[in-house]
Amino acid sequence: MHVLIAEHDHATYASLLGQAAPHLHIHTSDDSAELSRQANDCSVWLGQPDLLATLLRQNHRPQWLQSTWAGITPLLAAGLSQDYRLTRAVGIFGQPMAEYVLTYMLSHEREVLSRLVSQVERKWDTRPSPSLEGRRVLIVGVGDIGLSVAQFLRPFGVYLFGVASQAREQAPFLSVEALGDLPDLVGGADYVVNLLPDTPHTRDIYDAKLFARFKSTALFINAGRGVAVVDGDLVEALKEGHLAGAIIDVCRQEPLPQRHPFWTAWGLLLTGHSAAPTSPTAMVLLFIENLRRFEAGEALQGEVDFQRGY
Repeated sequence: MHVLIAEHDHATYASLLGQAAPHLHIHTSDDSAELSRQANDCSVWLGQPDLLATLLRQNHRPQWLQSTWAGITPLLAAGLSQDYRLTRAVGIFGQPMAEYVLTYMLSHEREVLSRLVSQVERKWDTRPSPSLEGRRVLIVGVGDIGLSVAQFLRPFGVYLFGVASQAREQAPFLSVEALGDLPDLVGGADYVVNLLPDTPHTRDIYDAKLFARFKSTALFINAGRGVAVVDGDLVEALKEGHLAGAIIDVCRQEPLPQRHPFWTAWGLLLTGHSAAPTSPTAMVLLFIENLRRFEAGEALQGEVDFQRGY
């Protein structure tokens, strides 16, 4: 089996994969022309969607492509072939994403930043700290990652609610409602955590009308996709006090342009797409398992439905 690796960190992936599966013929390069030449000989590709999309545009075709990202937007661009099997990275981001969400929920609840200001101003800050217990958390996007986040939050005594493409029963959520019900749900949430994938149905959904329905004390965390948020509307909503703050990990354009209003927006903290980086070790283990399934003709973990976009 010939496997092509297209990754910025291709040397690490090649080393790990070579140790885990020495029978494989691994091809990789940091030279785009050489990578393109190697693609002709490889039926299986492993790597990041932006680099692999370039190879698809050059009319190279794999039988199966394993993305090292949870998101696969570059591979869904108009005009790109879809006559191959595509799998997303699943099952490897749950704990780091949960740690990210919990970090900023606790920071908000315990008013960490304002206490730091008090220290800088040499003010003895004796405000009592509230607790997460009893808070209502709305997780928008209850797939693999959203479910993991919910499970990590359970011990803190929060009330968990979810939003998915369609309403359904799903533990540990008290309820999971359809995406169309989001405007009716945000007003009751102390924390709104967006983990939605990028699809035509999830773009620009966090707009002025939706932010106007938030609790004024609510924290919005976006660790899903930047295109879900209308940037100017979020900045204005924070200014008008429609919500207490926002933690933004993902943006429409990355790195964020120097003149973008997020840099100076009141109550907004940028975290530079750092919430849940891909672990090469975990990714290689997932790839090995999916390779076994691919060779055995079994269902693949994280296989993408091109019609749905995830």
